[in-house]
Amino acid sequence: MENRKARFNYEILERFEAGIKLIGIEVKSLKANQGIFDGSYITVRGGEAFIVNLSIPAYQQNNTPKDYDPRHTRKLLLKKKELAYLAVQEEQHGLTIVPLLLYSKKNRIKVELAIVRGKKTHDKREAIKKRDSDREVRRELKER
Repeated sequence: MENRKARFNYEILERFEAGIKLIGIEVKSLKANQGIFDGSYITVRGGEAFIVNLSIPAYQQNNTPKDYDPRHTRKLLLKKKELAYLAVQEEQHGLTIVPLLLYSKKNRIKVELAIVRGKKTHDKREAIKKRDSDREVRRELKER
């Protein structure tokens, strides 16, 4: 699963890979590509990193515990040096940490996260213009 809005709204400065602490129904749901990234971000508190607002609906609604919250805060598994670095970067003005990608690697669910800076409106317009021009070039080459 990819967070395409993050790539459009933010300028990516650095990337990291982290494990994520999940329960069984969440793992099955993610392997079926049912997660939603809208509004999700990563925060570092007390020497631990957490992913906030990542929505993972239950794999089977009928077999879900009654108190299951699809948007609960989940812990990320990182090394101490990475956690310390992310904490310093998070405190800098204008920087935030967002998840970019959820994927499976050797039967484990991993999160690719990035330190990002918000794009200005004119940068977004330029990205749209570039995407449209690339699309037209591909279309012209295809016709020939």
